[in-house]
Amino acid sequence: MELLIKNARIIDVTQDFVGNIYIKNGFIEEIGKEINKDNIEVFDCKGKVLMPAFIDTHAHFRDPGLTWKEDIETGSLAALKGGYTGVCLMANTNPICSSKETLEYVRNKSKEFNLIDIHQCISITKNFDGITLSHLEDLATDNEIKAISDDGVGVSNSNTMREAMKIAEKNNWIIMSHAESPEFSKVDMRIAENMMTLRDVELAKLSKVRLHMCHVSTKEAIKYIIDGKMEGANITLEITPHHIGLTRDINDYRVNPPIREKEDVEAIIEAIKLGMVDTIGTDHAPHTAEEKQKGSPGMVGIETAFSICYTKLVKENNISLNKLSELMSYNPAKLLDMNKGKISVGIDGDFVLIDIDKKVKINPKEFASKGKNTPFEGMEFYGEVLATIKGGKVKYQLKVNN
Repeated sequence: MELLIKNARIIDVTQDFVGNIYIKNGFIEEIGKEINKDNIEVFDCKGKVLMPAFIDTHAHFRDPGLTWKEDIETGSLAALKGGYTGVCLMANTNPICSSKETLEYVRNKSKEFNLIDIHQCISITKNFDGITLSHLEDLATDNEIKAISDDGVGVSNSNTMREAMKIAEKNNWIIMSHAESPEFSKVDMRIAENMMTLRDVELAKLSKVRLHMCHVSTKEAIKYIIDGKMEGANITLEITPHHIGLTRDINDYRVNPPIREKEDVEAIIEAIKLGMVDTIGTDHAPHTAEEKQKGSPGMVGIETAFSICYTKLVKENNISLNKLSELMSYNPAKLLDMNKGKISVGIDGDFVLIDIDKKVKINPKEFASKGKNTPFEGMEFYGEVLATIKGGKVKYQLKVNN
């Protein structure tokens, strides 16, 4: 299979130029200002921005067991619509992903639909019981496992987390931490995040474990993580689009961790400028309208992530598109060991085509996701995803009404 991409403004972590890309057998074969091939499919970008497809370090597709909210197929279609060809899924399904059987179910579903590349986390503690780690030893021979997480609840027992870090270090797994101390959750969610963040940073200093701090939202947590990085701990810092796109005084939509204050958003943006933020994860969390009315925390975000981040970071805060590509593509690919994230010969032929000048109004009725739960409904942002290419095949293309 061959594809020639022409007339694109090509942008990744290090590049920004107008040119062409030739993809063969799913991989980038040639990059240049003038490439001519006979009798192959041509995709004309007409001067629009072409970036490496995005990779989501944090999403929930609710499959197995919660498929009225989302499933592998609809989540994957939503990902493509948002410009993503790779996602890392959390383990809080039903059953919780603590076994080889559940892990294989997700992998097989992903292969069946063949839409995007999916990495499924396994739980840190068995069935999120907060203590048991025996299943990790049982799964240690699975070379495809990259990350473990109790996202949604976190690991409150400090000794359990320390032992889990030892196992993760031995197996070269990433620990993805949901930082929330449960004893403070109903008292003060800021303290809950800060206390658990500080604990996990301190534990990470004692080892060489790769610690990924999920959906970091407070200025204090950011400081703890930066301090840990500066002291040599192997920590990556993830932020979400909604924690830069909203402040509590504008919209106090229920997510976990909560929408924060203006000074927290400013701290996130400053950390990005300092090079201390590593990835943007959407925390895509579909719920039904009834579930949201009953207080379920979370929002969908994989289809709106780029436009929110582009508007808030690039247009409003003078962060470069190269840096945004680093946060949404290059660093996530490195973290999850995917052959993606940059535009270079031999890398997967995965791209997203974007009209960065187009202003879009968020309309959840147009979402591919089953979830329509978003606080951004009716809001306008710049940057429209026109097409998503995976392995040299156009998997999503915006339908234009004449």
